[in-house]
Amino acid sequence: MAVPPGLPVVIVGGLHADARRAAVARLLADVPGSVVLHHDLATAAAGTVVRTIRDASGLLDAGEAPLVNDCACCALREDLVPELERLRDAGGTRLAVVELWDSVEPKAMAEVVTAGGLTVTGVITAVDPALVLPYLGNGDDLADGGLAAAATDQRTVADTFARQLEYAPVLAVADSPEADDEDRELLAQLHPTARRVPISQGVSSDPVDDGLTVPTPRLRPLSPLAGAALAGFDVEAAAAAQHPACALLPADADAHGVSTLVWNRRRPFHPERLYAALEDLTCAAARSRGRFWLADKPDTLFHWDAAGGALCVESAGPWLASLPDAAWEMVPPVRRAAAALDWDAEHGDRCQHLVFTSPGLDRDGLERLLESCLLTDAEYAAGRDAWQRLPHAFDTLLEV
Repeated sequence: MAVPPGLPVVIVGGLHADARRAAVARLLADVPGSVVLHHDLATAAAGTVVRTIRDASGLLDAGEAPLVNDCACCALREDLVPELERLRDAGGTRLAVVELWDSVEPKAMAEVVTAGGLTVTGVITAVDPALVLPYLGNGDDLADGGLAAAATDQRTVADTFARQLEYAPVLAVADSPEADDEDRELLAQLHPTARRVPISQGVSSDPVDDGLTVPTPRLRPLSPLAGAALAGFDVEAAAAAQHPACALLPADADAHGVSTLVWNRRRPFHPERLYAALEDLTCAAARSRGRFWLADKPDTLFHWDAAGGALCVESAGPWLASLPDAAWEMVPPVRRAAAALDWDAEHGDRCQHLVFTSPGLDRDGLERLLESCLLTDAEYAAGRDAWQRLPHAFDTLLEV
C-alpha cells in the first residue's frame, strides 16, 4: 500500500453522522497505522471541546480544548494543527483522519490545516442518499437542533449541508436501503463532478498489509475510499470552484424525476420585478445557485445561493468587464480564464447564470418567471443611464 511521506491528512465531514462514521471506520480498516482525530463540539455548553484520538482498536487519547471567544469552532481551529503536528512528530501514523463534527464545514478546516504547513491529501463528505432531499429542504437554524458551532452561528441545516456536499471532490455514499433512484439521481445532479465512493455501514474483516509481515511480491492495493483519501487536494483550486464567478456549476439534466435547469441570459434583471419574484424563485427548487446582474448595479456581480426555502444574495465583487485593464493583473488566473471562456462583445463577463436542481422541477414555469424579471426590449434600449435610475429594490436586502 503506497502512502505519501510525512503525515497525510484527510478531512471527513458531513451532517449525516452515521454515514460519516461508516466512512471513517472504513478508512481505519483499510489504512493500517491510521488514526482519527475528532473534536466534539456538543460539549461547548460546558465551556470546552472534547478531543479524542483513536485507531481501529479503540481510544488512544482524550483531552479538552477551552472555548476561544465563546466559540467552539474557534477552539477547534486553535487545537487542530498542534494535535496533527504532535501526531506527525511522534511518528508511526500513516494517515491522520480528521473527522469533523456534524456542522463543521470542510472548506475552513482544509484551509486551516494547509496554512499550518501540513498536507491535506483528501476531503470527503459522507452522504446518505435517502437524506439528501430532507436536509436540503430543512430551513431550521442549526442552533435549534443543537448543531451551532458558536453562539453567533446563524447558519441553517440546508445551507450548511449544501456547502459540505458541494465543496468535497469525493462523496462517501452510504449503502442506504431507504434510498431510491430519485435520491441517487438528485445527489448526482447536485454535484456531478464529484467522485462517488460507495461505503457500507459495516466494515469488512479482510486481511490488510500491516507492514510487519514478511514482504510479498504484490502489495495490497488501496481500496477506493483510501485511494480517494490519498489522491491529493488543492485548497486554492477548491476555493476557486466555489466562487460564483468561476464555480463549476451543474449542467442541464433530466432523469429519474429530477431536473437541473441551467438558465443563461445576457440581459440584466429589472431589480423591482426580480425582488418581487424572489420567494417564488427560491421555493421553485430544492437547490439553486449561480451569479446574476441587476440593471441598476451593472458593475456588481451578485451571488445567488438558495436551499431550504431560504435565499442568500450578496455582492461577490465587480464584474471583470467593469475593471480597468491595469486591475486585471490582480485578478486570479482562474477567474480571468473563466471570464474569457464566456466573454460577450457587448457585456463582457456580465451574465445571468443560475442553476436550479430539484425533483419535480417545473422547468417551463420557472423559465417563464425568470424571463419576466429581465428588462423588456424598451427598458433595455433606454440604456445604462436609465437602468441606474430604476428602483434600488435590493438595497435593503444587501444592507447598502
